[in-house]
Amino acid sequence: MSSIIPHTPTNHDQSRNDLDPPPSTHFFTTTKGKAKDNKSITLSTITQPFQWLQNLSAQLNPTFIIGIFLIHGLQQGFTASFFRVSADYYWKDVQKLQPSLVQIFAGIYFIPWVLKPVWGILTDAFPIRGYRRRPYFIGAGVIGAVSGMVLAAKGEMAAAMALGCFVGVSASMAIAEVTIDACIARNSIEVRSLAPDLQSLCGFCSSFGALVGFLSSGFFVHHLGPQGSLGVVAVPPALTVVLGFVIYEHRTDAKHNENKQVVEGVGTKIRIMYKTTRHPQVWKPSLYIFLSLALSVTTHEGHFYWYTDPKAGPAFSKEFVGVIYAIGAVASIFGVIIYHNALKEYPFRTLMFYAQLLHAISGVIDLFFILRWNLKIGIPDYIFVIIEESCTRITGKIKWMPMLVLSTQLCPLGIEGTFFALLMCIDSIGGLISKWGGGLLLHAVHVTRNDFTNLWLAVFIRDLLRFGTLAFIFLVPKKGQSEGLLPSELSGENVSTNANVDEETLELVPTNVKNEV
Repeated sequence: MSSIIPHTPTNHDQSRNDLDPPPSTHFFTTTKGKAKDNKSITLSTITQPFQWLQNLSAQLNPTFIIGIFLIHGLQQGFTASFFRVSADYYWKDVQKLQPSLVQIFAGIYFIPWVLKPVWGILTDAFPIRGYRRRPYFIGAGVIGAVSGMVLAAKGEMAAAMALGCFVGVSASMAIAEVTIDACIARNSIEVRSLAPDLQSLCGFCSSFGALVGFLSSGFFVHHLGPQGSLGVVAVPPALTVVLGFVIYEHRTDAKHNENKQVVEGVGTKIRIMYKTTRHPQVWKPSLYIFLSLALSVTTHEGHFYWYTDPKAGPAFSKEFVGVIYAIGAVASIFGVIIYHNALKEYPFRTLMFYAQLLHAISGVIDLFFILRWNLKIGIPDYIFVIIEESCTRITGKIKWMPMLVLSTQLCPLGIEGTFFALLMCIDSIGGLISKWGGGLLLHAVHVTRNDFTNLWLAVFIRDLLRFGTLAFIFLVPKKGQSEGLLPSELSGENVSTNANVDEETLELVPTNVKNEV
């Protein structure tokens, strides 16, 4: 069974109050005293993130923390954002497709995310040479690196072949995320107090990686072209291969690789998953998360084509499109900061209600922009689009963070990788419906490469669906984010099955090598 070193107060924890200015014996403090206090507060603000990371590394394996930086920072953050801009320009300028069809294609290469339970079962039940995580990091990295290089080096290719490579890049990110999320889910279960912190770390990494990806995407697309710039997405998967060789993992006994035991292990996991999903404490919040994502149909491709249209739209340049998304990534970081510092103690239902409400209100700003009402009140396009993108990304991140924490708290111990992947699969299906629904909506209102007359109508319908999601908030539990959500009888079953399952789980910090880590 994997073991996590329990949290013990560090010198930083014990001395945190020492950073506060001591009570003065005089009514007025001296100017020198104020300057010293301000300096201490500033120093504390700067060093606090590093001390936070140091505290996490002291309780968890440092290679696991590195894995979060690499997968959520470089893969999910940088690669996903860079890939988004490059792919948009590739379909628009190289393949010259309609926005509604591109939206459908985006749903197709989102399918690997829907298959998350498959990747989760593979990592939980099918170790390779005694390892359950390392081989899947390596495999994911190889798939992504090869797909990215083919896209950049092939030259002219059919849309179907390009779509296959896009699916490969997406599959690389999905498999790598499932593998690292299995580790995150296990830590969140065993040390529940760290669950919000781990999700905050993931959010910081992905947002910062997205910032770098968006800032650099416009430059590379402009100078290398949409197709040549896609070669950059091969670099992070190559580093994922390296992670597969360096991340710490306890090697299981060879007997676990016997076919009979593997089949029995899969059957046990499926039975536990089925029993877990039947409990109202599990299926109700899962249903809400699904509806929240599925009903928020995306019209992104319509926006992108309109952004870059020289006649109907504001005609933003490639570099400025990257800047817009980069500012959105900074806004996402602020969203994570707001959640981490002010919102992680609120009950799930209260927080998710107001988060969904704010996200729906932020969508109205899109409608203002499409109708060009910003010009009527004297706000230029380049300023208003920054306001619109920032509001959307902040509210979107505040909406998503508690959903992730809620999902980790619904996972039974012992099959946390598979069950978390199942929950993320449900979320991915919601995202897939959102993308395909948005594509069908754009097609239904006749939004094309050159005609954006009814784009406002598509955005208006999307906003109504976002507000409508609030009617299902009763499905979310009222409990706090650090409280256990699984029923006691299911938790009892987990204890009895851990003897068979936990031996195969990733040992993030073994007690006997604590001093070596």
